Amino acid sequence: MTTMLEVADLGHTYQAKSGAHTAIDGLSFRVDAGELVCVVGPSGCGKSTLLRTISGLIRPTRGDVTLHGDAVRGVPEDLAVVFQDYSRSLFPWLSVQRNVEFPLKRTLKRAERRARAAEALDQVGLSGAGGKYPWQLSGGMQQRVAIARALAYRPALLLMDEPFASVDAQTRFELEDLLLKVKREHDTTVVVVTHDIDESVYLGDRVLVLTKSPASVVADLPVNLPAVRDQITTREAEEFVELRAEVARLLNVGKTEAITAKRRSDEAQAAKWVAAERAANRERADREAVAD
Repeated sequence: MTTMLEVADLGHTYQAKSGAHTAIDGLSFRVDAGELVCVVGPSGCGKSTLLRTISGLIRPTRGDVTLHGDAVRGVPEDLAVVFQDYSRSLFPWLSVQRNVEFPLKRTLKRAERRARAAEALDQVGLSGAGGKYPWQLSGGMQQRVAIARALAYRPALLLMDEPFASVDAQTRFELEDLLLKVKREHDTTVVVVTHDIDESVYLGDRVLVLTKSPASVVADLPVNLPAVRDQITTREAEEFVELRAEVARLLNVGKTEAITAKRRSDEAQAAKWVAAERAANRERADREAVAD
């Protein structure tokens, strides 16, 4: 298979007045063309930083990102991102149709933009909503518009940052199935960042499990489920249940290690305090004995 995305020894450290903070450290993996890879990890582990470095929004402090063999040194022309907060990613003063057309304005003529946007809206089940405005739509429909805008751009790589976290459970299931349908029909290469274990297993061809911050890859798990999936039967399947448990175990191992490390640190600090108090008491007792 052709490699679409390669991440090699990636690390990023933020500098601040309070000191340096390393968000990701030594991340390495690759995504083949046509794959859907889910990245799951503890809250605050650096998943969004990883996405920003892949998309070229920030330059990593170490390591390399390549997209179809080309080094990423800025935002690639053939990459699209779908964000979690759909309400901020859409322009409320533009119609749905014009929102979807917007990223195409630099490269396509008006008639082709309109055709491309109409096709993308039809793909996400919003063929009759082009004349409406985002604020007239439900949250789930707004996220469909955001996905349509990304599809209209026809990217080589689609990045999604917790794209369904802000919608209700029923809408989340519908959008998950929509993403799988789009991926099958267009052979789209997708990287989804999520904190939801079930979602990562249901959507992914592979699941990358990250450690706590600074994030590194603790496991790269293949998902051996049928390409066509169902919200009920797939989630009941033995393979799904076993893999979900394995991802949860890996995440809990990291959490347990973090708690153990903190406990050891606290115990060490307490031991130092006790030792210092004992030394101070001995010194006081010696001074009092000399005074007597």
